[in-house]
Amino acid sequence: MTTVGTRTLTGPPPEPEPEQAPVTDPGAAPAPVPEVRDWPPAELDGTDFDPLLAALMREGPLTRIRLPHGEGWAWLATRHADVRLITNDPRFSRQEVTRRQVTRMAPHFAPRPGSLAWADQPEHNRLRGPVAGAFTVGAMKRLRPRAQAVLDELVAGVLADGPRADLVARVLEPFPSAVVSEVMGVPAGDRELVHAWTRQIISTAGGSEAAATAKAGLYGWVTATVRARAHSADDDVYALLGRAVLRGEITEEEAVGLAGPLQIGGEAVTHNCGQMFYLMLTRPELMDRVRARPGERGPVLDELLRWIPHRSSVGLARIAREDVEIAGRRIAAGEPVYVSYLAANRDPAVFPDPDRIEPGRDPNPHLAFGNGPHHCTGAVLARLQLELLVDTLLERMPALRLAVPAEQVRWRHQTMIRGPRTLPVTW
Repeated sequence: MTTVGTRTLTGPPPEPEPEQAPVTDPGAAPAPVPEVRDWPPAELDGTDFDPLLAALMREGPLTRIRLPHGEGWAWLATRHADVRLITNDPRFSRQEVTRRQVTRMAPHFAPRPGSLAWADQPEHNRLRGPVAGAFTVGAMKRLRPRAQAVLDELVAGVLADGPRADLVARVLEPFPSAVVSEVMGVPAGDRELVHAWTRQIISTAGGSEAAATAKAGLYGWVTATVRARAHSADDDVYALLGRAVLRGEITEEEAVGLAGPLQIGGEAVTHNCGQMFYLMLTRPELMDRVRARPGERGPVLDELLRWIPHRSSVGLARIAREDVEIAGRRIAAGEPVYVSYLAANRDPAVFPDPDRIEPGRDPNPHLAFGNGPHHCTGAVLARLQLELLVDTLLERMPALRLAVPAEQVRWRHQTMIRGPRTLPVTW
Protein backbone atom coordinates (compact mmCIF):
# COMPACT_ATOMS: atom_id res chain seq x y z
CA MET A 1 0.00 0.00 0.00
CA THR A 2 1.05 3.55 -0.57
CA THR A 3 0.99 6.32 1.97
CA VAL A 4 -2.18 7.62 0.34
CA GLY A 5 -3.95 4.33 0.80
CA THR A 6 -2.87 3.66 4.39
CA ARG A 7 -2.67 6.93 6.28
CA THR A 8 -4.15 6.44 9.74
CA LEU A 9 -6.96 8.84 10.41
CA THR A 10 -6.83 8.95 14.19
CA GLY A 11 -7.09 12.52 15.41
CA PRO A 12 -6.36 15.65 13.46
CA PRO A 13 -3.45 15.49 11.01
CA PRO A 14 -0.63 18.02 11.24
CA GLU A 15 -1.36 21.26 9.48
CA PRO A 16 0.19 20.98 5.99
CA GLU A 17 2.75 23.51 4.92
CA PRO A 18 1.22 25.43 2.01
CA GLU A 19 3.21 24.92 -1.16
CA GLN A 20 4.42 28.08 -2.77
CA ALA A 21 3.14 29.25 -6.10
CA PRO A 22 5.86 29.56 -8.75
CA VAL A 23 7.53 32.96 -9.00
CA THR A 24 7.17 34.68 -12.35
CA ASP A 25 9.02 37.59 -13.90
CA PRO A 26 7.19 40.77 -12.79
CA GLY A 27 8.27 42.49 -15.99
CA ALA A 28 6.80 39.87 -18.29
CA ALA A 29 3.68 40.68 -20.28
CA PRO A 30 0.56 39.05 -18.76
CA ALA A 31 -0.65 35.97 -20.57
CA PRO A 32 -3.98 36.37 -22.36
CA VAL A 33 -6.90 35.18 -20.27
CA PRO A 34 -8.09 31.83 -21.64
CA GLU A 35 -11.56 31.67 -23.13
CA VAL A 36 -14.29 30.00 -21.12
CA ARG A 37 -14.81 26.45 -22.36
CA ASP A 38 -18.16 24.69 -21.89
CA TRP A 39 -17.71 21.23 -20.41
CA PRO A 40 -20.89 19.20 -20.88
CA PRO A 41 -20.96 15.71 -19.33
CA ALA A 42 -19.46 13.25 -21.78
CA GLU A 43 -21.27 9.93 -22.05
CA LEU A 44 -18.12 7.88 -22.49
CA ASP A 45 -17.96 4.11 -22.84
CA GLY A 46 -14.93 2.13 -21.79
CA THR A 47 -11.96 3.58 -19.97
CA ASP A 48 -11.01 6.24 -22.50
CA PHE A 49 -9.77 9.50 -21.03
CA ASP A 50 -12.18 12.42 -21.48
CA PRO A 51 -11.03 14.07 -24.75
CA LEU A 52 -12.19 17.51 -23.61
CA LEU A 53 -10.13 17.28 -20.42
CA ALA A 54 -7.16 16.15 -22.50
CA ALA A 55 -7.64 19.21 -24.72
CA LEU A 56 -7.79 21.50 -21.69
CA MET A 57 -4.55 19.99 -20.41
CA ARG A 58 -2.87 20.77 -23.72
CA GLU A 59 -4.13 24.35 -23.67
CA GLY A 60 -2.33 25.13 -20.43
CA PRO A 61 -2.01 24.35 -16.75
CA LEU A 62 -4.78 26.79 -15.83
CA THR A 63 -7.86 27.16 -18.05
CA ARG A 64 -11.45 28.33 -17.55
CA ILE A 65 -14.54 26.11 -17.67
CA ARG A 66 -18.32 26.32 -17.47
CA LEU A 67 -20.20 23.23 -16.25
CA PRO A 68 -23.85 22.27 -16.91
CA HIS A 69 -25.31 23.68 -13.67
CA GLY A 70 -24.76 26.67 -11.42
CA GLU A 71 -23.62 30.10 -12.52
CA GLY A 72 -20.61 31.71 -14.18
CA TRP A 73 -17.26 30.07 -14.86
CA ALA A 74 -14.37 28.64 -12.84
CA TRP A 75 -10.64 28.15 -13.17
CA LEU A 76 -9.43 24.59 -13.74
CA ALA A 77 -5.97 23.45 -12.57
CA THR A 78 -4.58 20.31 -14.20
CA ARG A 79 -0.86 20.14 -13.29
CA HIS A 80 0.13 17.80 -10.45
CA ALA A 81 2.08 20.52 -8.61
CA ASP A 82 -0.72 23.10 -8.93
CA VAL A 83 -3.38 20.60 -7.83
CA ARG A 84 -1.33 19.77 -4.73
CA LEU A 85 -0.79 23.45 -4.00
CA ILE A 86 -4.47 24.44 -4.28
CA THR A 87 -5.73 21.50 -2.23
CA ASN A 88 -3.22 22.22 0.56
CA ASP A 89 -3.43 26.02 0.65
CA PRO A 90 -5.78 27.74 3.15
CA ARG A 91 -6.13 30.64 0.72
CA PHE A 92 -8.59 28.43 -1.18
CA SER A 93 -11.82 27.77 0.71
CA ARG A 94 -14.44 25.05 0.38
CA GLN A 95 -16.69 26.75 2.91
CA GLU A 96 -17.05 29.84 0.70
CA VAL A 97 -18.59 27.70 -2.05
CA THR A 98 -21.65 27.02 0.10
CA ARG A 99 -22.64 30.69 -0.21
CA ARG A 100 -22.54 30.68 -4.02
CA GLN A 101 -24.11 28.97 -7.00
CA VAL A 102 -20.75 28.12 -8.55
CA THR A 103 -20.75 26.43 -11.95
CA ARG A 104 -20.92 22.70 -11.20
CA MET A 105 -21.71 19.18 -12.43
CA ALA A 106 -24.36 18.25 -9.85
CA PRO A 107 -27.94 19.30 -10.68
CA HIS A 108 -28.93 19.72 -7.03
CA PHE A 109 -26.76 21.83 -4.70
CA ALA A 110 -27.72 21.99 -1.03
CA PRO A 111 -24.60 21.71 1.17
CA ARG A 112 -25.36 20.54 4.68
CA PRO A 113 -23.77 21.88 7.87
CA GLY A 114 -21.28 19.36 9.19
CA SER A 115 -20.23 17.98 5.83
CA LEU A 116 -16.48 17.42 5.78
CA ALA A 117 -16.49 18.18 2.06
CA TRP A 118 -17.34 21.84 2.68
CA ALA A 119 -15.36 22.48 5.88
CA ASP A 120 -12.11 24.42 6.11
CA GLN A 121 -9.48 24.04 8.82
CA PRO A 122 -9.63 23.99 11.81
CA GLU A 123 -13.34 23.20 11.58
CA HIS A 124 -12.58 20.22 9.35
CA ASN A 125 -10.55 18.50 12.08
CA ARG A 126 -13.19 19.19 14.74
CA LEU A 127 -15.87 17.57 12.62
CA ARG A 128 -13.79 14.59 11.59
CA GLY A 129 -12.77 13.73 15.12
CA PRO A 130 -15.90 11.76 16.15
CA VAL A 131 -15.71 9.38 13.15
CA ALA A 132 -11.93 9.11 12.67
CA GLY A 133 -11.69 5.97 14.80
CA ALA A 134 -13.98 4.05 12.44
CA PHE A 135 -11.56 4.42 9.51
CA THR A 136 -8.12 3.75 11.00
CA VAL A 137 -5.80 0.98 9.82
CA GLY A 138 -6.54 -0.84 13.08
CA ALA A 139 -10.28 -0.60 12.54
CA MET A 140 -9.87 -1.95 9.03
CA LYS A 141 -7.85 -4.92 10.33
CA ARG A 142 -10.71 -5.72 12.68
CA LEU A 143 -13.21 -5.33 9.84
CA ARG A 144 -11.28 -7.52 7.41
CA PRO A 145 -12.58 -10.95 8.56
CA ARG A 146 -16.19 -9.77 8.43
CA ALA A 147 -15.68 -8.18 5.01
CA GLN A 148 -14.02 -11.36 3.76
CA ALA A 149 -16.96 -13.42 5.00
CA VAL A 150 -19.42 -11.16 3.15
CA LEU A 151 -17.40 -11.46 -0.04
CA ASP A 152 -16.98 -15.24 0.30
CA GLU A 153 -20.74 -15.65 0.58
CA LEU A 154 -21.33 -13.56 -2.55
CA VAL A 155 -18.72 -15.44 -4.57
CA ALA A 156 -20.03 -18.80 -3.35
CA GLY A 157 -23.46 -17.85 -4.63
CA VAL A 158 -22.04 -16.99 -8.03
CA LEU A 159 -20.12 -20.26 -8.24
CA ALA A 160 -23.15 -22.28 -7.14
CA ASP A 161 -25.30 -20.77 -9.88
CA GLY A 162 -22.59 -21.44 -12.45
CA PRO A 163 -21.49 -19.36 -15.40
CA ARG A 164 -22.28 -16.90 -16.63
CA ALA A 165 -22.80 -13.99 -14.25
CA ASP A 166 -22.86 -10.21 -14.15
CA LEU A 167 -19.90 -9.39 -11.91
CA VAL A 168 -21.26 -5.92 -11.15
CA ALA A 169 -24.72 -7.05 -10.06
CA ARG A 170 -23.54 -10.16 -8.19
CA VAL A 171 -20.36 -8.91 -6.48
CA LEU A 172 -19.04 -5.43 -7.26
CA GLU A 173 -22.23 -3.63 -6.24
CA PRO A 174 -23.48 -5.63 -3.24
CA PHE A 175 -20.06 -6.09 -1.63
CA PRO A 176 -19.05 -2.41 -1.15
CA SER A 177 -22.61 -1.55 -0.21
CA ALA A 178 -22.64 -4.24 2.48
CA VAL A 179 -19.21 -3.31 3.84
CA VAL A 180 -19.98 0.40 4.04
CA SER A 181 -23.28 -0.41 5.72
CA GLU A 182 -21.37 -2.59 8.20
CA VAL A 183 -18.97 0.24 9.05
CA MET A 184 -21.77 2.79 9.25
CA GLY A 185 -24.11 0.57 11.27
CA VAL A 186 -27.03 0.33 8.82
CA PRO A 187 -29.51 -2.37 9.91
CA ALA A 188 -29.85 -5.22 7.42
CA GLY A 189 -33.49 -4.41 6.74
CA ASP A 190 -32.68 -0.85 5.67
CA ARG A 191 -29.67 -1.48 3.46
CA GLU A 192 -31.43 -1.82 0.11
CA LEU A 193 -33.39 1.39 0.67
CA VAL A 194 -30.26 3.31 1.70
CA HIS A 195 -28.39 1.95 -1.31
CA ALA A 196 -31.17 3.10 -3.65
CA TRP A 197 -30.88 6.63 -2.28
CA THR A 198 -27.07 6.77 -2.58
CA ARG A 199 -27.20 5.41 -6.14
CA GLN A 200 -29.64 8.16 -7.16
CA ILE A 201 -27.60 10.90 -5.47
CA ILE A 202 -24.51 10.25 -7.61
CA SER A 203 -26.62 10.04 -10.77
CA THR A 204 -27.39 13.02 -12.98
CA ALA A 205 -30.45 11.23 -14.42
CA GLY A 206 -33.72 12.65 -13.23
CA GLY A 207 -32.30 16.13 -12.69
CA SER A 208 -32.40 18.18 -9.52
CA GLU A 209 -35.83 16.91 -8.44
CA ALA A 210 -34.78 13.26 -8.30
CA ALA A 211 -31.52 14.15 -6.54
CA ALA A 212 -33.35 16.33 -4.01
CA THR A 213 -35.87 13.57 -3.28
CA ALA A 214 -33.10 11.02 -2.73
CA LYS A 215 -31.19 13.37 -0.46
CA ALA A 216 -34.30 14.14 1.57
CA GLY A 217 -34.94 10.42 2.02
CA LEU A 218 -31.36 9.58 2.96
CA TYR A 219 -30.82 12.48 5.33
CA GLY A 220 -34.18 11.98 7.01
CA TRP A 221 -33.26 8.35 7.65
CA VAL A 222 -29.78 9.37 8.88
CA THR A 223 -31.29 11.88 11.32
CA ALA A 224 -33.56 9.25 12.84
CA THR A 225 -30.70 6.74 13.03
CA VAL A 226 -28.27 9.13 14.75
CA ARG A 227 -30.94 9.90 17.36
CA ALA A 228 -31.70 6.22 17.88
CA ARG A 229 -28.01 5.28 18.36
CA ALA A 230 -27.12 7.96 20.92
CA HIS A 231 -26.95 5.49 23.81
CA SER A 232 -25.40 2.60 21.86
CA ALA A 233 -22.03 1.26 23.00
CA ASP A 234 -21.19 -0.03 19.51
CA ASP A 235 -18.27 1.30 17.45
CA ASP A 236 -20.07 1.84 14.14
CA VAL A 237 -20.27 5.34 12.67
CA TYR A 238 -23.89 6.05 13.58
CA ALA A 239 -23.24 5.04 17.20
CA LEU A 240 -20.09 7.22 17.30
CA LEU A 241 -22.04 10.16 15.92
CA GLY A 242 -24.99 9.62 18.25
CA ARG A 243 -22.72 9.64 21.30
CA ALA A 244 -20.81 12.69 20.02
CA VAL A 245 -24.09 14.60 19.74
CA LEU A 246 -25.09 13.47 23.21
CA ARG A 247 -21.77 14.76 24.61
CA GLY A 248 -22.22 18.08 22.83
CA GLU A 249 -19.10 17.70 20.65
CA ILE A 250 -21.09 18.21 17.46
CA THR A 251 -24.66 19.18 16.70
CA GLU A 252 -27.21 16.75 15.33
CA GLU A 253 -27.23 18.73 12.09
CA GLU A 254 -23.45 18.35 11.82
CA ALA A 255 -23.67 14.61 12.55
CA VAL A 256 -26.13 14.17 9.71
CA GLY A 257 -23.94 16.20 7.37
CA LEU A 258 -20.96 14.03 8.30
CA ALA A 259 -22.74 10.73 7.78
CA GLY A 260 -24.29 11.30 4.36
CA PRO A 261 -21.11 11.46 2.22
CA LEU A 262 -19.57 8.56 4.15
CA GLN A 263 -22.64 6.46 3.39
CA ILE A 264 -22.39 7.31 -0.31
CA GLY A 265 -18.72 6.24 -0.46
CA GLY A 266 -19.47 2.65 -1.42
CA GLU A 267 -20.70 3.78 -4.85
CA ALA A 268 -17.20 4.90 -5.82
CA VAL A 269 -15.69 1.53 -4.89
CA THR A 270 -18.22 -0.29 -7.11
CA HIS A 271 -17.45 1.82 -10.16
CA ASN A 272 -13.68 2.01 -9.65
CA CYS A 273 -13.39 -1.74 -9.17
CA GLY A 274 -15.58 -2.27 -12.21
CA GLN A 275 -13.13 -0.29 -14.32
CA MET A 276 -10.16 -2.17 -12.87
CA PHE A 277 -11.64 -5.59 -13.56
CA TYR A 278 -12.63 -4.48 -17.05
CA LEU A 279 -9.00 -3.50 -17.69
CA MET A 280 -7.66 -6.79 -16.36
CA LEU A 281 -10.22 -8.79 -18.33
CA THR A 282 -9.46 -6.98 -21.59
CA ARG A 283 -5.66 -6.82 -21.26
CA PRO A 284 -4.28 -10.37 -21.02
CA GLU A 285 -0.76 -9.20 -20.16
CA LEU A 286 -2.12 -7.22 -17.21
CA MET A 287 -4.23 -10.12 -15.95
CA ASP A 288 -1.27 -12.51 -16.33
CA ARG A 289 0.89 -10.16 -14.27
CA VAL A 290 -1.69 -9.84 -11.48
CA ARG A 291 -2.33 -13.60 -11.37
CA ALA A 292 1.30 -14.72 -11.52
CA ARG A 293 2.72 -12.29 -8.95
CA PRO A 294 0.20 -11.99 -6.09
CA GLY A 295 2.85 -10.59 -3.75
CA GLU A 296 3.33 -7.62 -6.07
CA ARG A 297 -0.30 -6.64 -6.54
CA GLY A 298 -0.02 -3.51 -4.40
CA PRO A 299 1.93 -1.45 -6.95
CA VAL A 300 -0.33 -2.70 -9.77
CA LEU A 301 -3.43 -1.57 -7.90
CA ASP A 302 -1.83 1.82 -7.28
CA GLU A 303 -1.11 2.17 -10.97
CA LEU A 304 -4.69 1.30 -11.84
CA LEU A 305 -5.94 3.81 -9.26
CA ARG A 306 -3.76 6.42 -10.96
CA TRP A 307 -4.84 5.52 -14.47
CA ILE A 308 -8.58 4.86 -14.37
CA PRO A 309 -10.82 7.83 -15.29
CA HIS A 310 -12.91 7.33 -12.19
CA ARG A 311 -15.22 10.33 -12.49
CA SER A 312 -17.00 12.48 -15.01
CA SER A 313 -15.54 15.98 -15.18
CA VAL A 314 -14.51 17.42 -11.78
CA GLY A 315 -15.54 17.24 -8.14
CA LEU A 316 -16.02 20.14 -5.73
CA ALA A 317 -14.85 23.72 -6.20
CA ARG A 318 -12.91 26.09 -3.95
CA ILE A 319 -13.02 29.89 -3.74
CA ALA A 320 -9.88 32.04 -3.61
CA ARG A 321 -9.90 34.09 -0.40
CA GLU A 322 -7.31 36.49 -1.77
CA ASP A 323 -5.44 37.09 -4.99
CA VAL A 324 -3.17 34.13 -5.74
CA GLU A 325 -0.77 33.66 -8.62
CA ILE A 326 -0.54 30.15 -10.06
CA ALA A 327 1.06 29.03 -13.29
CA GLY A 328 1.71 32.63 -14.24
CA ARG A 329 -1.91 33.71 -13.86
CA ARG A 330 -3.65 35.72 -11.19
CA ILE A 331 -6.64 34.05 -9.58
CA ALA A 332 -8.54 36.96 -8.05
CA ALA A 333 -10.15 36.88 -4.64
CA GLY A 334 -13.67 35.48 -4.94
CA GLU A 335 -13.03 33.45 -8.10
CA PRO A 336 -13.89 29.73 -8.04
CA VAL A 337 -11.26 27.10 -8.79
CA TYR A 338 -11.52 23.42 -9.63
CA VAL A 339 -8.70 20.90 -9.60
CA SER A 340 -8.64 17.76 -11.73
CA TYR A 341 -7.10 14.79 -9.97
CA LEU A 342 -7.54 12.82 -13.20
CA ALA A 343 -5.38 15.32 -15.07
CA ALA A 344 -2.83 15.50 -12.24
CA ASN A 345 -2.50 11.71 -12.42
CA ARG A 346 -1.60 12.02 -16.12
CA ASP A 347 0.94 14.85 -15.69
CA PRO A 348 3.98 13.81 -17.77
CA ALA A 349 6.26 15.89 -15.53
CA VAL A 350 5.49 13.46 -12.71
CA PHE A 351 4.47 10.25 -14.50
CA PRO A 352 6.62 9.42 -17.55
CA ASP A 353 4.51 8.05 -20.41
CA PRO A 354 1.39 8.79 -18.33
CA ASP A 355 -1.15 7.23 -20.70
CA ARG A 356 0.54 3.85 -20.37
CA ILE A 357 -0.37 1.42 -17.57
CA GLU A 358 2.99 0.58 -16.02
CA PRO A 359 2.42 -2.06 -13.29
CA GLY A 360 5.82 -1.49 -11.69
CA ARG A 361 5.69 2.32 -11.71
CA ASP A 362 7.86 3.67 -8.92
CA PRO A 363 7.48 6.22 -7.51
CA ASN A 364 3.74 6.63 -7.99
CA PRO A 365 2.51 9.73 -6.11
CA HIS A 366 -1.02 9.46 -7.51
CA LEU A 367 -3.84 11.59 -6.17
CA ALA A 368 -6.65 9.09 -6.66
CA PHE A 369 -7.79 9.60 -3.06
CA GLY A 370 -7.38 13.35 -3.13
CA ASN A 371 -4.84 15.50 -1.32
CA GLY A 372 -4.49 17.72 1.70
CA PRO A 373 -7.11 18.04 4.44
CA HIS A 374 -9.80 16.70 2.11
CA HIS A 375 -7.93 13.47 1.41
CA CYS A 376 -10.61 10.75 1.28
CA THR A 377 -11.68 9.75 4.78
CA GLY A 378 -12.53 6.26 3.57
CA ALA A 379 -9.31 5.66 1.60
CA VAL A 380 -8.14 2.82 3.85
CA LEU A 381 -11.57 1.20 3.64
CA ALA A 382 -11.64 1.55 -0.15
CA ARG A 383 -8.19 -0.01 -0.45
CA LEU A 384 -9.19 -2.91 1.80
CA GLN A 385 -12.20 -3.69 -0.39
CA LEU A 386 -10.18 -3.45 -3.60
CA GLU A 387 -7.53 -5.86 -2.31
CA LEU A 388 -10.12 -8.34 -1.07
CA LEU A 389 -12.00 -8.27 -4.38
CA VAL A 390 -8.91 -8.86 -6.52
CA ASP A 391 -7.40 -11.54 -4.28
CA THR A 392 -10.65 -13.43 -3.71
CA LEU A 393 -12.01 -13.39 -7.26
CA LEU A 394 -8.70 -14.41 -8.85
CA GLU A 395 -8.21 -17.19 -6.29
CA ARG A 396 -11.76 -18.56 -6.42
CA MET A 397 -12.21 -18.03 -10.17
CA PRO A 398 -8.76 -18.56 -11.72
CA ALA A 399 -10.20 -18.80 -15.24
CA LEU A 400 -12.29 -15.62 -14.90
CA ARG A 401 -12.82 -13.95 -18.27
CA LEU A 402 -15.33 -11.76 -20.11
CA ALA A 403 -18.36 -13.61 -21.46
CA VAL A 404 -18.95 -11.07 -24.22
CA PRO A 405 -16.72 -9.07 -26.57
CA ALA A 406 -15.33 -6.00 -24.82
CA GLU A 407 -17.36 -3.65 -27.00
CA GLN A 408 -20.59 -5.22 -25.72
CA VAL A 409 -19.95 -4.25 -22.09
CA ARG A 410 -22.49 -1.58 -21.15
CA TRP A 411 -21.31 1.53 -19.31
CA ARG A 412 -23.03 3.87 -16.89
CA HIS A 413 -24.23 7.16 -18.32
CA GLN A 414 -25.66 10.20 -16.56
CA THR A 415 -23.53 9.62 -13.49
CA MET A 416 -20.75 11.54 -11.77
CA ILE A 417 -18.67 8.39 -11.21
CA ARG A 418 -17.74 6.33 -14.27
CA GLY A 419 -17.82 2.55 -14.47
CA PRO A 420 -19.36 -0.44 -16.25
CA ARG A 421 -23.08 -0.91 -15.81
CA THR A 422 -22.69 -4.63 -16.37
CA LEU A 423 -19.66 -6.89 -16.56
CA PRO A 424 -20.72 -10.30 -17.94
CA VAL A 425 -18.12 -12.93 -17.01
CA THR A 426 -17.60 -16.66 -17.20
CA TRP A 427 -14.94 -18.96 -15.73
